[in-house]
Amino acid sequence: MSMVKYILTLCMVIWLALVILMPKEELYYKLEETLHSQEIALNEEVIDEGLFGLSLKNVSVYVKGINVANIEEVNLFTILFYSYIEVKGLRIDDSLKTMVPQETQKAVLEHSVMAPFSVSVEAEGSFGTMDGKIDLNERKVHLDFNESKNIAMLKPQLKKNEKGWVYETSF
Repeated sequence: MSMVKYILTLCMVIWLALVILMPKEELYYKLEETLHSQEIALNEEVIDEGLFGLSLKNVSVYVKGINVANIEEVNLFTILFYSYIEVKGLRIDDSLKTMVPQETQKAVLEHSVMAPFSVSVEAEGSFGTMDGKIDLNERKVHLDFNESKNIAMLKPQLKKNEKGWVYETSF
């Protein structure tokens, strides 16, 4: 029995060392590099690296050199088998307000190894509340707008069902 405890303790120490010593800031720069190939650039004022995550403050999002959004704070958290990204204070540029809701107070994307091909999405903003899933295997997005308000600009892309409005697409 002591051998089992030793092996479990060793596995926990190795896992903890991997999570704490993981180069989170370098992984973020790799993400920026990948986005750059899609002509998307992120410009942040502050990057804070913590034990289990990374926090970005005052992020500007540029697509093809045009500022399309500003984000107050982005928190990235991982313990390898579970990860999430939390976005606070997302404000879309005024020029896009006829196409998408302008403000999102909070959005959370979660991923777990228990469902490796699924990312859950939750958000609340000027559009109300929304939750859904992104299926990475089938390359589909399904979003349910539960408390919908101020979504007139989205209605041409939404379908009505018994729960409310639904957005579905593939990528």
